[in-house]
Amino acid sequence: MSTWIWAAVLLAAVFAAAWGSDHLAEPLRKLRKQWGLSAAAGGSLIGIATASPEVGVNVTSAVRGVTDIGLGAMLGSTAIGIPALVSVGYIATRKRDIPDDPGHQQHLREHLLRVDPKAATVQALPYLGILALAALLILPAPWQGLQPIDGGVLLAAYAAYAAQAFFRGREKPEQVEWSRKGIWMAVAGVGVLALGAYFTVISTQNLVQAFGISPIIGGLFITAPVAALPEIFASWKVSRSGQITPALTNIIGDHAMTMTVGFLPLALVGTQIDNFRLVWVSFVFVALMPALYAAFVRWGGSEPGFRRWQVLTLVGAYATYVAVVVVWVLELV
Repeated sequence: MSTWIWAAVLLAAVFAAAWGSDHLAEPLRKLRKQWGLSAAAGGSLIGIATASPEVGVNVTSAVRGVTDIGLGAMLGSTAIGIPALVSVGYIATRKRDIPDDPGHQQHLREHLLRVDPKAATVQALPYLGILALAALLILPAPWQGLQPIDGGVLLAAYAAYAAQAFFRGREKPEQVEWSRKGIWMAVAGVGVLALGAYFTVISTQNLVQAFGISPIIGGLFITAPVAALPEIFASWKVSRSGQITPALTNIIGDHAMTMTVGFLPLALVGTQIDNFRLVWVSFVFVALMPALYAAFVRWGGSEPGFRRWQVLTLVGAYATYVAVVVVWVLELV
């Protein structure tokens, strides 16, 4: 098949997986309200749905014996996710009126994208702890790579992360209505998500063969950026509706699940690291993003959120990552 056809299959597969996760996300949003979770804490719950395509890709990668694609997609998506969604959220809210935000005019004058400060303490800082644990399990030479025991440890870490987010972010519960149609759409969403994840891996396999590149590079720079597109579109829509904190905290919950539960399929089949320099450099930048996120939200100014220069700093950090990989790791320039 032509390279262009596989590229189209990849795009369609990613959007199919996103459609499936969207229909899984709606019941989880209702649960957030019913359980009385704050917007910041609810990001952990919604992250179960938004991270499910990455988890599905890793399951398929493990089953097909191409774990490097899954590993590359995980690292690539967690590196690009925060800069992409914060940038889109900032651009989407540069209009005159935002619902339910009486201070928006002032925020426009100050070039501020305001976010609930709990996003730093409830989401970003615990996520940094998860990344430190993942690096400790994967990178040191004596036990380098992923083994089944690593998957169990990371699964326990996600359970602890979700528990602290739920208990620290409690609010008054709300009454919600459940429909049979919504439940069946969620079930259908799981099926479509699995199908989309399968064809995401298949198309990436064919694209890396066509371009003559390694599977982990294909995961990093082909699968991951394309997989970020549905989240970018969703962030634009949610941010413009005035729900800025949910739009910009879901990504942390997404990444926390990706870097824990997402590693489980790769750990169960055993995954070796062939390009150690690429993986540790990726880990450095994957950790840098939430560190900047937390610092900007919590200590970046008199009001919590992102200012224009901070948004540009996040974008610059990702551009630096790409440059380091291309020039120093792969030595393509």
